[in-house]
Amino acid sequence: MDAARQPDRGPAPRQAPDAALRHAVADGVATVVISHPAKRNAMTAAMWRALPVLLAELAADPAVRVLVLTGAGPTFCAGADISSLTGREDPQALAVAAEEALAAFPRPTLAAIRGFCVGGGGQLAAACDLRFAEEGASFGVTPAKLGIVYPASSTRRLASLVGPAWAKYLLFSAELIDAEQALHAGFLNELLPAGGLDERIAAFARVLVSRSPLTQAAAKEFADGRTDRDAYWADQAAGSGDTAEGVAAFLQRRAPAFTWRPDAAPAGSGPDHGSAVHGPTAG
Repeated sequence: MDAARQPDRGPAPRQAPDAALRHAVADGVATVVISHPAKRNAMTAAMWRALPVLLAELAADPAVRVLVLTGAGPTFCAGADISSLTGREDPQALAVAAEEALAAFPRPTLAAIRGFCVGGGGQLAAACDLRFAEEGASFGVTPAKLGIVYPASSTRRLASLVGPAWAKYLLFSAELIDAEQALHAGFLNELLPAGGLDERIAAFARVLVSRSPLTQAAAKEFADGRTDRDAYWADQAAGSGDTAEGVAAFLQRRAPAFTWRPDAAPAGSGPDHGSAVHGPTAG
C-alpha cells in the first residue's frame, strides 16, 4: 500500500460519497467491485476496513463457490486514497489485513484487471488465487517512490508469484510494467484482448463452479503451503461420495453433481478459524 503514516490532523476525513465496495452473488459467483471512480478506484480507509467484513460474510454464504474481484470502469485499483487516512490509523496494517483476508478466502478467487493495478491494488490482486487482465493494463509496486518499507508478507507473496528477481525489479524501481510483461513475469495467468475480459471471467467462473469444491478446497490449502492436513482431506474425500460421483459421471458422460461443502465436515475436524467476523455488508 503506497501511503506513509500520516500525522494526526484532527477529525477523520469524511468517506468519499462515491467510494464503496459493491457486490452481487449470482449462479455461484460473488463479484466484488472496487468503486471509487473519482480517484481511479483508490481504496479509502473505510474500504480497507470493510473488505475483511464483506469477505467473511461471503465466505459464510454456501451459495458462493467463486469470488471475482474487479474495479469499476476502466481501472482495477490505483492504490490507497491517502487523503482518507488519519494519524490514528496505520495504513499498512489496514491494507495487510484486507490482503490477508482475501488470501484466506476459502473458495477460488479471481482478479479481473483493467487499467491501473498499482500499490494496494497490486496487493489485492496478488492475494487472489488467479489473475486475468485485459490489454492495456499497467502494474506496479511503488513504495520506493515514497520511502515506504513494503510489508514483509506482501513482499513474500509477490516473490512467490513472480520470483525474487522480478519482485526486486518492481520494488527497487517502482516502475510500472505493462500487461505483456506481467504475463511474462508470471503475475498474470491470462491476458485477454481489449473487450474480452468480462466474457472470459464469466466463462472461467462457470467452469470453476462446475468442478469439485472438495478438490478445490484441498488444492488451495496445499498450494498455499499447508501440508499438515493430508489425513483430514483424505477423510473428507472418503466420506463425501464425490469421488464415486465424479467417476460415475465421467463413465456416463454427464455433468457430475458434487455434494461436498465445507459445512458438511464433521464438527471439530476442520481448521480452527478463531473468532468469526461479523458486521454489515459493505457496499
